[in-house]
Amino acid sequence: MGFSMQPYGMQSMLKEGHKHLSGLDEAVLKNIDACKQLSAITRTSLGPNGMNKMVINHLDKLFVTNDAATIVNELEVQHPAAKILVLAGKAQQEEIGDGANLTISFAGEMLQNADELIRMGLHPSEIISGYNKAINKAIEILSELVEPGSENMDVRNKEQVICRMKAAVASKQFGQEDILCNLIADACIQVCPKNPVNFNVDNVRVAKLAGGGLINSSIVRGMVLKGDTVGTIKRVEKAKVVVFAGGVDTSATETKGTVLIHSAEQLENYAKTEEAKVEELIKAVAETGAKVIVSGAAVGEMALHFCERYKLMVLKISSKFELRRFCRTTGAVAILKLSPPNPDDLGCVDSISVEEIGGARVTIVRNEEGGNSVCTVVLRGSTDSILDDLERAVDDGVNTYKAMCRDSRIVPGGAATEIELAKRLREFSFKETGLDQYAIAKFAESFEMIPKTLAENAGLNAMEIISSLYAEHASGNTKVGIDLEEGVFKDVSTTNIWDLYVTKFFALKYAADAACTVLRVDQIIMAKPAGGPRRDAAPGGMDED
Repeated sequence: MGFSMQPYGMQSMLKEGHKHLSGLDEAVLKNIDACKQLSAITRTSLGPNGMNKMVINHLDKLFVTNDAATIVNELEVQHPAAKILVLAGKAQQEEIGDGANLTISFAGEMLQNADELIRMGLHPSEIISGYNKAINKAIEILSELVEPGSENMDVRNKEQVICRMKAAVASKQFGQEDILCNLIADACIQVCPKNPVNFNVDNVRVAKLAGGGLINSSIVRGMVLKGDTVGTIKRVEKAKVVVFAGGVDTSATETKGTVLIHSAEQLENYAKTEEAKVEELIKAVAETGAKVIVSGAAVGEMALHFCERYKLMVLKISSKFELRRFCRTTGAVAILKLSPPNPDDLGCVDSISVEEIGGARVTIVRNEEGGNSVCTVVLRGSTDSILDDLERAVDDGVNTYKAMCRDSRIVPGGAATEIELAKRLREFSFKETGLDQYAIAKFAESFEMIPKTLAENAGLNAMEIISSLYAEHASGNTKVGIDLEEGVFKDVSTTNIWDLYVTKFFALKYAADAACTVLRVDQIIMAKPAGGPRRDAAPGGMDED
């Protein structure tokens, strides 16, 4: 008989195959280490001179980008503590649409400083309490740094919009922000509703067409559909549109029936009735004054023949999201079954034309007078990955516009705000008694990461810049930040680099929450992973939207 050891302690309680890590060394410092690794990845992509990352995801798709939200999304982070930072970054991306990098890098920096405090002998709960005091104070100081008079802005004034959007777009596409901001601001202002708070990000679309350069990019009031029209008619002006959500085709009967045909005449008549039915429908559409039929599925041969005869243009939009947007652009109502349309269901367009842009045929649906429905930014670039990156920059710009519609307050950019926060929090930590003051001082030190990273990514001497920034701020120049183009520090109100207050506010809030959550963990207990296929394998065949 073999002598088998009976499990004891934690082993006896949990199923075999589990992992259990506890204590400062195993759990807390390991967690902090994982988060530091994640923030080290995103940190080098921070700011206008941030480096690009080349990420290849599990489906072999290549991403070349410096957009932190895309990077951490595609990395499939496995470590539970680092996942918390990823979630903080995602929350920031959904709330504001920009500043995910700041959130993740700042949380990583706070945890690195907490690591030093723990090694000095502080308990995590003391660090958390210090961090909480510091974040409340930081938010208080942040609202004092808001530029006076920036809280009321006209969201339709292009200059004011560009001044607030420039920093967000420059951090993605440095050197091209002027061209891009112009396009994005125009597009956003055109689709801005009467009450700007209801601005819908989805109304600014992006069409990516390879070829040309960024200078060839343009904006279209309406939609740009990839692909050609079905029939031979390629251009209509000032036309009414009818939208059929199903296909335009002769449908087979639902019940099976047997038809006995005795003579050739009957056979001819049988075929003709089908033709007559289709002709009747197309004729009815033509009589309502519509010149364009848009179908959500296939268009039958016979239906197409009659459309040509009645000089109707036929468009096929297979994505139902695109079809919805098309209805929004034209004001049409999608008809489900094939029946003659009511005059109320028709939409109207200024023009629909097929144009060739860089070898690709696209259908451009313009609707100038139709108010603020949908606007499309047509981006041109040499490769797909450049186009994807440009799209992310546009996306950031549009999200920033949405954020400024809700709250248009601005704070100095170019790391001026961060240095001021670091300076004031350090002064605040001297007034505190107890062990919290160490945590607050470290929290203040975390802010130095931003100017340091901006300077390092631009290839400047970080220490020199930080010390001269501190000196300037100590003498009361609170708006002095780094001018990355010349590599010197300047008053940012002269270089016009502003950041939105809400972006900073949420980024700091989420970063502090994530850091405190990671520090609160003292044990990690992982069950044995279940066998079987992976849960999160996405179903194939999904379209882009």
